[in-house]
Amino acid sequence: MAKTLEFNGKWALVTGASSGIGAALARELAGRGAKLILTARRVERMEALAAELRAKGTEVRVVPADLNDPAAPGELFAATQAAGIEVDVLVNNAGLGQYSAFHQSPVEQELQQVRVNCEAVVRLSRLFVPGMVERRRGWVLVLASTASFQPVPYLTTYAATKVFDRFFAEGLAAEVARFGVKVTALCPGPTESEFFDVAKASVFKVRGVQPAEVVARKAIDALARGQRTILPSFSGWLSALMVRFFPVRWITGLVEKAARPKAL
Repeated sequence: MAKTLEFNGKWALVTGASSGIGAALARELAGRGAKLILTARRVERMEALAAELRAKGTEVRVVPADLNDPAAPGELFAATQAAGIEVDVLVNNAGLGQYSAFHQSPVEQELQQVRVNCEAVVRLSRLFVPGMVERRRGWVLVLASTASFQPVPYLTTYAATKVFDRFFAEGLAAEVARFGVKVTALCPGPTESEFFDVAKASVFKVRGVQPAEVVARKAIDALARGQRTILPSFSGWLSALMVRFFPVRWITGLVEKAARPKAL
């Protein structure tokens, strides 16, 4: 395990912190001594998590935000500036997905995924990374997915946004490494969270779903040591490896048949 002192006393901003991997990442960072800024849309859940962590001695602030709003990243940054907080750990965890046939889905549904999964990641990183570079320390975690290694029919836009997230993280990691800033793309496979229910994507839920706590621990370990990409499960690593040996068209063809909505 990475040294707890790596994050001790540092302020960490965690987006999408109301449930699932986001909440698990918040708990993991708190366990390593970080102070936390939690942000998401569901205030009651964040307040419950904040109370849990405060009871264990963690300093926590809750700043509600909807990252589908392009103004939200700037408002989050302004809130930290007004409080005199230097954010050393940025966890770009918030994300959306939706299982559907692209030609039938509402266009706003597709664009929300782009705004939250991609645009908000860029905006937040652009706001907070310059301070990290100036201080010559910092950590950025970007939630990508094993879906970033091949197209995924019926999660078409979601998978495409995760390719963006992974490439963005890996490119940024190379840029800022000489300034002491570490960037990691987290690429989990199916994880215990509300994603499958919210995205109505139970067809992609398989046996052996990883606990969010395990994903979070492995992610923060990887971030601490500066690993640029982490696939926390063997099945995820295997699925990413398959693309190197089998034609993408063959893989996506199998997925399309297995995941095709019954109505089509």
